[in-house]
Amino acid sequence: MKSLIGAVIGKEVREIRRDPITLWVAIALPLVLLYLFGAALSLDVKDAALAIYDLDKSEQSRTLIEAFPHSGYFRYVHQIHEEREIGRLLDRGQARLVLVIPADFSEKLARGQTAAVQTLIDGSFSATAMVVAGYAAAIVQSYAMEHTRGAAHAPPITVETRVWFNAPMKSVNYIVPGLFGVILMAFPPLLTALAVVREKESGSVQQIFVSPIRPYQFIAGKMIPYAVIAFFEMVMILAAALLWFRIPFQGSLALFLGATAIYVFCTVGLGLLISTITRSQLVAMLLALLLTLMPSFLFSGFLFPIFTMPMMMQIYTYLFPARYFIEITRGIIMKGVGLELLWPQFLILLAYTAAVFAAATARFRKKVA
Repeated sequence: MKSLIGAVIGKEVREIRRDPITLWVAIALPLVLLYLFGAALSLDVKDAALAIYDLDKSEQSRTLIEAFPHSGYFRYVHQIHEEREIGRLLDRGQARLVLVIPADFSEKLARGQTAAVQTLIDGSFSATAMVVAGYAAAIVQSYAMEHTRGAAHAPPITVETRVWFNAPMKSVNYIVPGLFGVILMAFPPLLTALAVVREKESGSVQQIFVSPIRPYQFIAGKMIPYAVIAFFEMVMILAAALLWFRIPFQGSLALFLGATAIYVFCTVGLGLLISTITRSQLVAMLLALLLTLMPSFLFSGFLFPIFTMPMMMQIYTYLFPARYFIEITRGIIMKGVGLELLWPQFLILLAYTAAVFAAATARFRKKVA
Protein backbone atom coordinates (compact mmCIF):
# COMPACT_ATOMS: atom_id res chain seq x y z
CA MET A 1 0.00 0.00 0.00
CA LYS A 2 2.76 2.42 0.96
CA SER A 3 4.69 1.62 -2.19
CA LEU A 4 1.63 2.40 -4.31
CA ILE A 5 1.09 5.69 -2.53
CA GLY A 6 4.77 6.49 -2.95
CA ALA A 7 4.53 5.73 -6.64
CA VAL A 8 1.58 8.07 -7.01
CA ILE A 9 3.43 10.76 -5.09
CA GLY A 10 6.49 10.33 -7.28
CA LYS A 11 4.35 10.56 -10.41
CA GLU A 12 2.70 13.78 -9.24
CA VAL A 13 6.07 15.29 -8.31
CA ARG A 14 7.34 14.55 -11.80
CA GLU A 15 4.21 16.14 -13.32
CA ILE A 16 4.69 19.25 -11.23
CA ARG A 17 8.33 19.48 -12.24
CA ARG A 18 7.31 19.26 -15.89
CA ASP A 19 4.92 22.17 -15.46
CA PRO A 20 6.77 24.74 -13.29
CA ILE A 21 4.36 27.54 -14.22
CA THR A 22 1.56 25.87 -12.26
CA LEU A 23 3.80 25.57 -9.20
CA TRP A 24 4.91 29.20 -9.54
CA VAL A 25 1.32 30.42 -9.80
CA ALA A 26 0.23 28.36 -6.79
CA ILE A 27 3.02 29.76 -4.62
CA ALA A 28 3.21 33.33 -5.87
CA LEU A 29 -0.46 34.14 -6.49
CA PRO A 30 -1.49 34.58 -2.81
CA LEU A 31 1.51 36.85 -2.17
CA VAL A 32 0.85 38.87 -5.31
CA LEU A 33 -2.82 39.36 -4.42
CA LEU A 34 -1.94 40.38 -0.86
CA TYR A 35 0.54 42.98 -2.12
CA LEU A 36 -1.71 44.33 -4.87
CA PHE A 37 -4.78 44.72 -2.67
CA GLY A 38 -2.79 46.18 0.21
CA ALA A 39 -0.96 48.69 -1.95
CA ALA A 40 -3.69 49.73 -4.38
CA LEU A 41 -6.88 49.88 -2.31
CA SER A 42 -7.09 53.14 -0.44
CA LEU A 43 -9.92 55.46 0.44
CA ASP A 44 -7.56 58.15 1.71
CA VAL A 45 -7.09 61.31 -0.34
CA LYS A 46 -3.58 62.70 -0.47
CA ASP A 47 -1.95 65.10 -2.93
CA ALA A 48 -5.19 65.81 -4.78
CA ALA A 49 -4.46 68.13 -7.71
CA LEU A 50 -5.39 71.72 -6.81
CA ALA A 51 -5.85 74.66 -9.17
CA ILE A 52 -6.29 78.24 -7.95
CA TYR A 53 -8.34 81.03 -9.51
CA ASP A 54 -7.44 84.01 -7.31
CA LEU A 55 -9.28 87.17 -8.32
CA ASP A 56 -8.37 88.98 -5.11
CA LYS A 57 -4.56 88.57 -5.19
CA SER A 58 -4.17 89.89 -1.66
CA GLU A 59 -2.10 88.80 1.31
CA GLN A 60 -5.19 87.22 2.84
CA SER A 61 -5.96 85.19 -0.28
CA ARG A 62 -2.34 84.02 -0.56
CA THR A 63 -2.40 82.87 3.06
CA LEU A 64 -5.56 80.87 2.41
CA ILE A 65 -4.06 79.33 -0.73
CA GLU A 66 -0.90 78.28 1.12
CA ALA A 67 -3.01 76.47 3.72
CA PHE A 68 -4.16 73.90 1.12
CA PRO A 69 -0.80 72.33 0.15
CA HIS A 70 0.43 72.66 3.75
CA SER A 71 -2.42 70.42 4.88
CA GLY A 72 -0.91 67.46 3.00
CA TYR A 73 -4.19 66.68 1.27
CA PHE A 74 -3.67 68.86 -1.80
CA ARG A 75 -0.91 69.41 -4.34
CA TYR A 76 -0.77 72.74 -6.12
CA VAL A 77 -0.65 72.20 -9.89
CA HIS A 78 -1.90 75.31 -11.68
CA GLN A 79 -2.61 79.00 -11.33
CA ILE A 80 -5.68 79.91 -13.38
CA HIS A 81 -5.69 83.27 -15.15
CA GLU A 82 -8.92 83.00 -17.16
CA GLU A 83 -12.24 81.45 -16.24
CA ARG A 84 -12.29 79.26 -19.34
CA GLU A 85 -9.25 77.38 -18.05
CA ILE A 86 -11.37 75.86 -15.28
CA GLY A 87 -13.39 73.64 -17.60
CA ARG A 88 -10.29 72.50 -19.48
CA LEU A 89 -8.48 71.45 -16.31
CA LEU A 90 -11.47 69.54 -14.94
CA ASP A 91 -12.27 67.92 -18.29
CA ARG A 92 -8.73 66.60 -18.63
CA GLY A 93 -8.63 65.42 -15.01
CA GLN A 94 -5.63 67.68 -14.35
CA ALA A 95 -7.33 69.21 -11.31
CA ARG A 96 -9.56 67.56 -8.72
CA LEU A 97 -10.38 70.82 -6.96
CA VAL A 98 -10.47 74.39 -8.21
CA LEU A 99 -10.49 77.05 -5.50
CA VAL A 100 -12.08 80.31 -6.63
CA ILE A 101 -11.42 83.38 -4.49
CA PRO A 102 -13.56 86.40 -5.43
CA ALA A 103 -12.12 89.87 -5.96
CA ASP A 104 -13.72 91.30 -2.80
CA PHE A 105 -12.47 88.55 -0.46
CA SER A 106 -9.95 90.61 1.57
CA GLU A 107 -12.14 93.71 1.48
CA LYS A 108 -15.05 91.88 3.11
CA LEU A 109 -12.77 90.38 5.73
CA ALA A 110 -11.45 93.85 6.58
CA ARG A 111 -15.00 95.16 6.99
CA GLY A 112 -15.98 92.24 9.21
CA GLN A 113 -18.46 90.99 6.62
CA THR A 114 -19.07 87.43 5.47
CA ALA A 115 -16.59 86.45 2.77
CA ALA A 116 -17.27 83.58 0.39
CA VAL A 117 -15.01 81.28 -1.59
CA GLN A 118 -16.05 78.68 -4.14
CA THR A 119 -14.74 75.14 -4.63
CA LEU A 120 -15.32 73.38 -7.95
CA ILE A 121 -14.85 69.63 -7.61
CA ASP A 122 -14.47 66.84 -10.14
CA GLY A 123 -17.39 64.53 -9.27
CA SER A 124 -16.27 61.63 -11.47
CA PHE A 125 -15.55 59.72 -8.26
CA SER A 126 -18.41 60.62 -5.95
CA ALA A 127 -16.87 59.13 -2.79
CA THR A 128 -13.58 60.95 -3.37
CA ALA A 129 -15.38 64.16 -4.28
CA MET A 130 -17.16 64.14 -0.93
CA VAL A 131 -13.86 63.64 0.90
CA VAL A 132 -12.16 66.41 -1.09
CA ALA A 133 -15.07 68.78 -0.40
CA GLY A 134 -14.85 68.01 3.32
CA TYR A 135 -11.11 68.65 3.41
CA ALA A 136 -11.49 71.94 1.55
CA ALA A 137 -14.25 73.15 3.88
CA ALA A 138 -12.20 72.20 6.95
CA ILE A 139 -9.14 74.09 5.66
CA VAL A 140 -11.17 77.22 4.95
CA GLN A 141 -12.82 77.14 8.35
CA SER A 142 -9.47 76.61 10.05
CA TYR A 143 -8.13 79.64 8.19
CA ALA A 144 -11.16 81.68 9.25
CA MET A 145 -10.62 80.80 12.91
CA GLU A 146 -6.91 81.65 12.69
CA HIS A 147 -7.56 84.91 10.83
CA THR A 148 -10.14 86.12 13.31
CA ARG A 149 -8.47 84.92 16.50
CA GLY A 150 -9.12 87.39 19.32
CA ALA A 151 -11.92 89.18 17.51
CA ALA A 152 -15.12 89.75 19.44
CA HIS A 153 -17.27 88.84 16.47
CA ALA A 154 -15.52 86.52 14.08
CA PRO A 155 -16.56 87.20 10.48
CA PRO A 156 -17.45 83.82 8.92
CA ILE A 157 -16.07 82.58 5.65
CA THR A 158 -18.55 80.50 3.70
CA VAL A 159 -17.66 77.82 1.18
CA GLU A 160 -19.85 77.34 -1.87
CA THR A 161 -19.24 73.88 -3.32
CA ARG A 162 -20.14 72.96 -6.87
CA VAL A 163 -19.66 69.45 -8.23
CA TRP A 164 -18.96 69.00 -11.93
CA PHE A 165 -19.93 65.99 -14.11
CA ASN A 166 -21.90 64.19 -11.38
CA ALA A 167 -23.90 66.83 -9.56
CA PRO A 168 -26.25 64.35 -7.80
CA MET A 169 -23.11 62.56 -6.47
CA LYS A 170 -24.60 59.19 -7.46
CA SER A 171 -21.98 56.46 -7.30
CA VAL A 172 -23.75 54.48 -10.02
CA ASN A 173 -22.96 57.25 -12.51
CA TYR A 174 -19.23 56.53 -12.30
CA ILE A 175 -19.31 52.83 -11.32
CA VAL A 176 -21.28 51.68 -14.38
CA PRO A 177 -19.05 53.41 -17.00
CA GLY A 178 -16.07 51.89 -15.23
CA LEU A 179 -17.71 48.46 -15.28
CA PHE A 180 -17.65 48.55 -19.08
CA GLY A 181 -13.87 48.28 -19.02
CA VAL A 182 -13.81 45.67 -16.25
CA ILE A 183 -16.39 43.37 -17.87
CA LEU A 184 -14.66 43.43 -21.24
CA MET A 185 -11.36 42.69 -19.53
CA ALA A 186 -12.86 39.80 -17.57
CA PHE A 187 -14.69 37.49 -19.96
CA PRO A 188 -13.25 37.82 -23.51
CA PRO A 189 -9.62 37.15 -22.42
CA LEU A 190 -10.77 34.20 -20.32
CA LEU A 191 -12.51 32.64 -23.31
CA THR A 192 -9.69 33.26 -25.78
CA ALA A 193 -7.02 32.15 -23.29
CA LEU A 194 -8.37 28.63 -23.74
CA ALA A 195 -8.48 28.80 -27.53
CA VAL A 196 -4.95 27.68 -28.42
CA VAL A 197 -4.38 25.68 -25.21
CA ARG A 198 -7.44 23.53 -25.96
CA GLU A 199 -5.98 22.62 -29.33
CA LYS A 200 -2.62 21.88 -27.75
CA GLU A 201 -4.20 19.48 -25.27
CA SER A 202 -6.31 17.73 -27.89
CA GLY A 203 -3.46 17.54 -30.39
CA SER A 204 -5.41 19.28 -33.15
CA VAL A 205 -2.85 22.08 -33.19
CA GLN A 206 -0.57 19.72 -35.12
CA GLN A 207 -2.85 20.11 -38.11
CA ILE A 208 -2.29 23.88 -37.94
CA PHE A 209 1.46 23.40 -37.84
CA VAL A 210 1.50 21.35 -41.05
CA SER A 211 -1.01 23.57 -42.88
CA PRO A 212 0.01 26.50 -45.13
CA ILE A 213 -1.68 29.05 -42.83
CA ARG A 214 0.62 31.72 -41.44
CA PRO A 215 0.80 32.60 -37.74
CA TYR A 216 -0.75 36.06 -38.13
CA GLN A 217 -3.63 34.57 -40.13
CA PHE A 218 -4.27 31.96 -37.47
CA ILE A 219 -4.19 34.53 -34.64
CA ALA A 220 -6.45 36.93 -36.57
CA GLY A 221 -8.89 34.12 -37.31
CA LYS A 222 -9.02 33.30 -33.60
CA MET A 223 -9.46 36.94 -32.57
CA ILE A 224 -12.25 38.11 -34.86
CA PRO A 225 -15.12 35.81 -33.70
CA TYR A 226 -14.46 36.56 -30.03
CA ALA A 227 -14.10 40.27 -30.76
CA VAL A 228 -17.49 40.31 -32.49
CA ILE A 229 -19.07 38.52 -29.52
CA ALA A 230 -17.45 40.95 -27.07
CA PHE A 231 -18.57 43.97 -29.11
CA PHE A 232 -22.22 42.91 -29.09
CA GLU A 233 -21.86 42.09 -25.40
CA MET A 234 -20.78 45.70 -24.88
CA VAL A 235 -23.75 47.00 -26.86
CA MET A 236 -26.13 45.02 -24.65
CA ILE A 237 -24.40 46.24 -21.50
CA LEU A 238 -24.62 49.84 -22.68
CA ALA A 239 -28.34 49.47 -23.44
CA ALA A 240 -28.94 48.02 -19.99
CA ALA A 241 -26.99 50.85 -18.35
CA LEU A 242 -29.01 53.51 -20.16
CA LEU A 243 -32.43 51.90 -19.72
CA TRP A 244 -32.03 50.20 -16.36
CA PHE A 245 -29.67 52.45 -14.40
CA ARG A 246 -30.63 55.64 -16.28
CA ILE A 247 -27.00 56.64 -16.73
CA PRO A 248 -26.78 60.07 -18.41
CA PHE A 249 -24.87 59.78 -21.69
CA GLN A 250 -23.31 63.17 -22.45
CA GLY A 251 -21.00 62.50 -25.40
CA SER A 252 -20.76 60.86 -28.82
CA LEU A 253 -22.13 57.34 -29.19
CA ALA A 254 -20.10 56.77 -32.38
CA LEU A 255 -16.88 57.71 -30.59
CA PHE A 256 -17.75 55.39 -27.72
CA LEU A 257 -18.41 52.46 -30.07
CA GLY A 258 -15.15 53.17 -31.90
CA ALA A 259 -13.22 52.98 -28.63
CA THR A 260 -15.08 49.77 -27.76
CA ALA A 261 -14.07 48.16 -31.06
CA ILE A 262 -10.39 48.88 -30.37
CA TYR A 263 -10.63 47.68 -26.78
CA VAL A 264 -12.33 44.35 -27.55
CA PHE A 265 -9.57 43.44 -30.02
CA CYS A 266 -7.06 44.34 -27.33
CA THR A 267 -8.72 42.16 -24.68
CA VAL A 268 -9.21 39.09 -26.88
CA GLY A 269 -5.62 39.52 -28.08
CA LEU A 270 -4.40 39.40 -24.49
CA GLY A 271 -6.24 36.13 -24.00
CA LEU A 272 -4.66 34.65 -27.11
CA LEU A 273 -1.21 35.82 -26.02
CA ILE A 274 -1.70 34.02 -22.71
CA SER A 275 -2.81 30.86 -24.54
CA THR A 276 0.39 30.81 -26.60
CA ILE A 277 2.65 30.71 -23.54
CA THR A 278 0.78 28.11 -21.47
CA ARG A 279 0.29 24.36 -21.84
CA SER A 280 -2.84 23.66 -19.80
CA GLN A 281 -6.28 25.22 -19.61
CA LEU A 282 -6.04 25.57 -15.82
CA VAL A 283 -2.85 27.61 -15.97
CA ALA A 284 -4.27 29.67 -18.84
CA MET A 285 -7.36 30.51 -16.74
CA LEU A 286 -5.28 31.42 -13.69
CA LEU A 287 -2.96 33.66 -15.69
CA ALA A 288 -5.92 35.29 -17.45
CA LEU A 289 -7.45 36.15 -14.08
CA LEU A 290 -4.15 37.40 -12.69
CA LEU A 291 -3.12 39.49 -15.71
CA THR A 292 -6.48 40.88 -16.81
CA LEU A 293 -9.31 40.74 -14.27
CA MET A 294 -7.35 41.65 -11.15
CA PRO A 295 -5.51 44.65 -12.70
CA SER A 296 -8.77 45.90 -14.22
CA PHE A 297 -10.23 46.11 -10.71
CA LEU A 298 -7.21 47.54 -8.95
CA PHE A 299 -5.21 49.59 -11.45
CA SER A 300 -7.73 51.08 -13.85
CA GLY A 301 -9.37 53.70 -11.65
CA PHE A 302 -12.58 51.65 -11.70
CA LEU A 303 -13.38 51.95 -7.99
CA PHE A 304 -10.40 53.74 -6.49
CA PRO A 305 -8.88 56.90 -7.99
CA ILE A 306 -5.38 56.39 -9.32
CA PHE A 307 -4.13 59.66 -7.81
CA THR A 308 -4.76 58.26 -4.30
CA MET A 309 -2.34 55.36 -4.87
CA PRO A 310 1.38 55.40 -4.02
CA MET A 311 3.52 56.80 -6.83
CA MET A 312 4.95 53.40 -7.80
CA MET A 313 1.43 52.01 -8.12
CA GLN A 314 0.40 55.01 -10.23
CA ILE A 315 3.25 54.28 -12.64
CA TYR A 316 2.27 50.61 -12.66
CA THR A 317 -1.25 51.45 -13.85
CA TYR A 318 0.10 52.62 -17.22
CA LEU A 319 0.75 48.97 -18.12
CA PHE A 320 -2.92 48.02 -18.28
CA PRO A 321 -5.29 48.93 -21.14
CA ALA A 322 -8.35 49.04 -18.87
CA ARG A 323 -7.06 52.32 -17.44
CA TYR A 324 -7.20 54.04 -20.84
CA PHE A 325 -10.57 52.60 -21.83
CA ILE A 326 -12.19 53.62 -18.55
CA GLU A 327 -10.78 57.13 -18.96
CA ILE A 328 -12.39 57.19 -22.41
CA THR A 329 -15.77 55.85 -21.25
CA ARG A 330 -16.03 58.26 -18.33
CA GLY A 331 -14.82 61.13 -20.46
CA ILE A 332 -17.47 60.47 -23.12
CA ILE A 333 -20.36 59.38 -20.91
CA MET A 334 -19.93 61.65 -17.88
CA LYS A 335 -18.10 64.70 -19.22
CA GLY A 336 -19.21 64.71 -22.86
CA VAL A 337 -15.67 65.36 -24.10
CA GLY A 338 -14.53 64.32 -27.57
CA LEU A 339 -11.49 63.15 -29.46
CA GLU A 340 -9.79 66.52 -29.01
CA LEU A 341 -9.13 65.57 -25.38
CA LEU A 342 -9.18 61.77 -25.55
CA TRP A 343 -6.85 61.20 -28.52
CA PRO A 344 -3.87 60.19 -26.32
CA GLN A 345 -5.90 57.35 -24.78
CA PHE A 346 -7.09 56.25 -28.23
CA LEU A 347 -3.53 56.17 -29.59
CA ILE A 348 -2.26 54.19 -26.62
CA LEU A 349 -5.07 51.65 -26.98
CA LEU A 350 -4.30 51.27 -30.69
CA ALA A 351 -0.59 50.81 -29.98
CA TYR A 352 -1.36 48.36 -27.17
CA THR A 353 -3.63 46.30 -29.45
CA ALA A 354 -1.02 46.20 -32.22
CA ALA A 355 1.69 45.16 -29.74
CA VAL A 356 -0.46 42.37 -28.31
CA PHE A 357 -1.29 41.04 -31.78
CA ALA A 358 2.39 41.12 -32.78
CA ALA A 359 3.45 39.36 -29.58
CA ALA A 360 0.80 36.64 -29.93
CA THR A 361 1.83 36.07 -33.56
CA ALA A 362 5.50 35.88 -32.63
CA ARG A 363 4.79 33.38 -29.86
CA PHE A 364 2.76 31.11 -32.12
CA ARG A 365 5.22 29.13 -34.18
CA LYS A 366 4.59 26.28 -36.54
CA LYS A 367 5.86 23.84 -33.95
CA VAL A 368 4.67 22.58 -30.60
CA ALA A 369 5.49 25.25 -28.02
